[in-house]
Amino acid sequence: MEDGKYVDGSIYIYAPNKGAPVFFAVFFLASCLLHVCQCVHYKSWRLTGLYVFSNAIFTAGYIAREVGAFHYDNVGVYIATVVLVYAAPPIFELANYVVLGRILYYVPSLSPIHPGRVLTTFTAISTVVEALNANGAAYSANTNLPQTKQDLGHALMKASLVLQLVVVALFLLLAVVFHRRTLRAGIHNANLTNALTTLYCSEALLMSRTIYRVVEYFSVDQLHFVEGVDPSTFSPVLRYEWFFYVFEATLMLCNTWLINIRHPRRFLPQSTKTYLAKDGVTEITGPGYKEDRNFIMTLLDPFDIAGLVGGRDKKTAFWDQPENGQNADITAITTTTNNNNNGQHMPHHSQSDVSPIRQPDSKEDPEAGAV
Repeated sequence: MEDGKYVDGSIYIYAPNKGAPVFFAVFFLASCLLHVCQCVHYKSWRLTGLYVFSNAIFTAGYIAREVGAFHYDNVGVYIATVVLVYAAPPIFELANYVVLGRILYYVPSLSPIHPGRVLTTFTAISTVVEALNANGAAYSANTNLPQTKQDLGHALMKASLVLQLVVVALFLLLAVVFHRRTLRAGIHNANLTNALTTLYCSEALLMSRTIYRVVEYFSVDQLHFVEGVDPSTFSPVLRYEWFFYVFEATLMLCNTWLINIRHPRRFLPQSTKTYLAKDGVTEITGPGYKEDRNFIMTLLDPFDIAGLVGGRDKKTAFWDQPENGQNADITAITTTTNNNNNGQHMPHHSQSDVSPIRQPDSKEDPEAGAV
């Protein structure tokens, strides 16, 4: 039974549990495979493919931790599990950024920024966080490195964790500002509400996990042993393994299964060109956003300040185009069903349709113009 006492020769301080890593590896793998099936079924690789990648990394991390449970003095295995388990959540969060971008595409007239710039903006930030995260984990986990290198690793880890909190806060602020705009506009679309609620829950779990990591790293001065140091003086967060499995493994496992159960494509259309009209009920398939800038410029100026000053964005306000079929760019109009199918995104036919209706699982390119 775990008693918080140091186990001789263990890099983990304690003797790692041998059963827990198997459980989490199996269920992260099951979620990963389900995400693959859902990507195929919904044709949503661009929308939710990063969830597959994140879960694959989680699975590898817990497999490595299982190996480490039998070889808890092996530095290489310890480094592998630390790096993998720390690298997966930021990728999962990046997947949430893609989903928010798709939500903004669904109501483009009320989006605080160009929906496509959600991805470029947070990709740039997350790249920096990931670099700090990976290098910090590698340096801090390797007890064979000089003290200065280990201290640098701790500093990098702390910086990356604080940045993750800042990024999550900014992300939630963007979502809340958008949500408030829809409510003020009188839009109470069930699909939109369900998609945003799922995103809020996912981010709350990510925020809780990140707070735990911040507390963990800021509650100790060192993670290695030197002569004269009493391991019993280390933070309980380090000496008891259950903290890790409750606030890291369980929170992220619940998060990935949340997305499996409330998959974004249940509530959002396949194409970024399908959006809600200003009545909050009618779905229109129109021209969509046209990004004339190259990818480098979107990274350097994600909010397109130059475009805002020059009035370029006003030219892309396709949602202000007439909805009577006179404009050739508008190819379909549907009416969403908000009270049936458990909120599942399945528009039904309307007599006002101006062309064949887009079906949820049609064979056309489902993600033309997608994030």
